[in-house]
Amino acid sequence: MGKAGARTKAPAGARGGRARPNPNPFEVKVNRQKFQILGRKTRHDVGLPGVSRARAIQKRTQTLLKEYKEREKSNVFTDRRFGEYNSSMSPEEKMLKRFALEQQRQHEKKNIYNLNEDEELTHYGQSLADIEKHNDIVDSDSDTEERGTLSAELTAAHFGGGGLLHKKTAELPGGDGKRPKSRRELIEELVAKSKQDKRERRAQREDAVELTEKLDQDWKEIQALLAHKTPKSENRDKKGKPEPDAYDMVVRELGFEMKAQPSNRMKTEEELVREEEERLKNLEADRLRRMLGKDEDENTKKPKHVSADDLSDGFILDKDDRRLLSYKDGKMNMEGEQSEAASDGEGAEEEGQDSSEEDTEDSGGADNHSDLEPDVESEEESERPKREQRWAPGKRSASGDLEAREAARTELPYTFAAPETYEELKSLLSGKSVEEQFLVVERIQKCNHPSLAVGNKAKLEKLFGFLLEYVGDVATDNPPDLRIIDKLVVHLYNLCQMFPESAGDAIKFVLRDAMHEMEGMIEAKGRAAFPGLDVLIYLKIAGMLFPTSDFWHPIVTPALVCLSQLLTKCPVLSLQDAVKGLFVCCVFLDYVSLSQRFIPELINFLLGILYIATPNKQSQGYTPVHPFRALGKNSELLVVSDEKDMATWQRSSLALFWASGLKAPTETEANHTRLSCLAVCLSLVKHCVLMYATLPSFHDITRPLKALLTEHLATGSHPRELQELSQIILTKMETQGRHCQPLICEKSKPVPLKMFTPRLVKVLEFGRKQGSTKEEQERKRLIHKHKREFKGAVREIRKDNQFLARMQLSEIMERDAERKRKVKQLFNSLATQEGEWKALKRKKFKR
Repeated sequence: MGKAGARTKAPAGARGGRARPNPNPFEVKVNRQKFQILGRKTRHDVGLPGVSRARAIQKRTQTLLKEYKEREKSNVFTDRRFGEYNSSMSPEEKMLKRFALEQQRQHEKKNIYNLNEDEELTHYGQSLADIEKHNDIVDSDSDTEERGTLSAELTAAHFGGGGLLHKKTAELPGGDGKRPKSRRELIEELVAKSKQDKRERRAQREDAVELTEKLDQDWKEIQALLAHKTPKSENRDKKGKPEPDAYDMVVRELGFEMKAQPSNRMKTEEELVREEEERLKNLEADRLRRMLGKDEDENTKKPKHVSADDLSDGFILDKDDRRLLSYKDGKMNMEGEQSEAASDGEGAEEEGQDSSEEDTEDSGGADNHSDLEPDVESEEESERPKREQRWAPGKRSASGDLEAREAARTELPYTFAAPETYEELKSLLSGKSVEEQFLVVERIQKCNHPSLAVGNKAKLEKLFGFLLEYVGDVATDNPPDLRIIDKLVVHLYNLCQMFPESAGDAIKFVLRDAMHEMEGMIEAKGRAAFPGLDVLIYLKIAGMLFPTSDFWHPIVTPALVCLSQLLTKCPVLSLQDAVKGLFVCCVFLDYVSLSQRFIPELINFLLGILYIATPNKQSQGYTPVHPFRALGKNSELLVVSDEKDMATWQRSSLALFWASGLKAPTETEANHTRLSCLAVCLSLVKHCVLMYATLPSFHDITRPLKALLTEHLATGSHPRELQELSQIILTKMETQGRHCQPLICEKSKPVPLKMFTPRLVKVLEFGRKQGSTKEEQERKRLIHKHKREFKGAVREIRKDNQFLARMQLSEIMERDAERKRKVKQLFNSLATQEGEWKALKRKKFKR
């Protein structure tokens, strides 16, 4: 037992080592694993979270808290001495290196381009750079600088205490014995000397100016002589100078091209409308004045008398006389200047005549300044014949004045009020030419623009409906004036752009009435006739005002339905019906030209037109569809049997007056119209072939057309132009390839038979990413590492924020505690003072 006691371990401090504190068992955290695996080295089996937390707090206190306390301090001293913190250098080496750097800094040049930077030339101790500035030199030639200054002698005499006078008197006794000059004489002598110097300098300047002018004059004479000498050298220069090529001419033109200059801002639409309204109002006032026979000079002010003291500086330049210099083919372009000069000359002559007339009028005025002229009576006598001569032409211009009044009455007004009813608009437009009607509607729009007044929008919306009704009335006239409609469509388009909703409602109202009328006719008679020219023009206008390529449109889609109803429910019973149907086909093609939508009613109607134009109805390979009939009265409506009419026919556009209900006056004109209808039909077929060439069912659609053209028209007795057109259409049909594929059953994979092969399953290894290459595994490892580091960084940032929050809270609590301590100390001192004061007060009362 004794040996065992003697072998007891000595304390760690006795061995000289540091005593390792025993950890608190409550602060030890054991990380248990679910399974114990042999051969795996485990880390972090036992952790000390308290110790780790204390180390983290200590580290943040040394780093983060230090930065937090110094966040608003900028007076940080940085020691930049060379080698100060380099322990490998001896003090002698540091000093030598610092001395070498200082000498290098002094001798190095600040600017590599300044060769005389380190050299400073001096003269009598003064730098030449300072002497060259001429700061002390005074220009003796300028009188303005010397005006009011005195010489040094005069200054010393007046302000130097008489030093000059004493000096002069001190020198006189050693002289010839003359009387010394007084102070006044000295001052007069100095003044006379200064005046003499000024006169000499003025004379020198005048002589210099005269010599300069003479030299300039002599140089001009010599220059005139030098301009015409050495013709041989000029010829040599002309021969040696090459002619400029196209590139040189372009370069010169670009060199003299006018650069971009600032301009005034673009005016808004409202400002332009107001200016246009103001212009029209001024023109209308001018027209009314001329219609009433009033003189233009009554409202103009007469020129006032110009005083002799007037400087005439209140003028305004109304015209920019600057001209653009340009080159054309390597030469200066002077045509614009000559034309402008000529126009300026003419304007100057007119202004001279106007000014002379105004002067004559002024001379006969009431205020002729008689007090400034000696002989007033002679002036009046001389002015009487001038007045008589001036008023004589007025008597002879009475007939011209009447003509001017009549012209003003017949002239179109410049301002119009918006019509409230259709009759007012019709009265404004009736009896006027096409251009005048266009101007009337344009001026109505400008005078009643929505930006000018509140109610103008409703007025212009009504105007659109009135114009649409007026177009319908013009179309129903006999014969219709289509030029008016063509002009008014522009105004309809402008109004439609301003008010699309009201314009769409007006178009829908017109189309709805036409469809109701056609449905009523079908219910009453079982068939419907083609509408009048007004409805057809409404359909054409609808396609011009609204977009026709949309999949669905509130205006265009009903118009397309109306067109298809016209082509399917209206039979062709006369030549007028054929013309109307072809017009509907043209409108249909305009609607679908962009969208290339397939219209079966259009193809069917064109087939019917070709069918009724063929004479032989046997073995055609095509059966007509409603509204056409295979046999009957109108089955050969467009057949022409007269060879003379075929020979005299010339291809031209089909006139629309056939659609207005007129009959052909002669049989020849009717035959020509039939051939024109056939030509229009063939051109429409050609357009359809080109438009529908990309459809998969193109050949199935055009098979009936091909049959009709091949069997009848191409080999018939029609004019040569129609046969050539038919042959072109057939050629285009044949050259188009087939885009459709026949329908076949989809090929499916055969179902394989069941085999009894074993299924191999790959055994997965624990802890590895399976099913990827080495690069993919490395990529996944880096992604996993990035995620782990990112989470750790977020965790550290969160802990840093918590640490800073605790530090800020402790600072706030310390400030609050300090404030409370000071407040308590103040209250204690105040209470002590109040107690002493009360005790002193009680003592006074006791006494």
